[in-house]
Amino acid sequence: HVQLVESGGGSVQAGGSLTLSCTASAYTYSSKCIGWFRQAPGKEREAVAAIDMDGTTTYSDSVKGRFTISRDNTKKVLYLQLNSLKTEDTAKYICAKGVYCANVLSPSEYDTWGQGTQVTVS
Repeated sequence: HVQLVESGGGSVQAGGSLTLSCTASAYTYSSKCIGWFRQAPGKEREAVAAIDMDGTTTYSDSVKGRFTISRDNTKKVLYLQLNSLKTEDTAKYICAKGVYCANVLSPSEYDTWGQGTQVTVS
């Protein structure tokens, strides 16, 4: 059963931090890569970060140095640590399971998406 469930979103002031979690089924967690995306109202979905089976991480330029993606293989949980948050980080954050993972920051590389968790920065 393919399932992705995000949690940890909330409202925070600019400069603050949040930790998002994405709990995955065993099948989903074993995929070649798992990623975080975000989507703000009226905007296209954009990549935030991705991590592959070997632990190699990739970040979009907009979050590099501020966000950290990690995974707990025992718990089958994907994390996204958000630091130094800015108002432009406000969006719904969605985790996704990759398929080919050739370009891990491209939404077209992912075939299964969670429902998302809202992050609001004021």
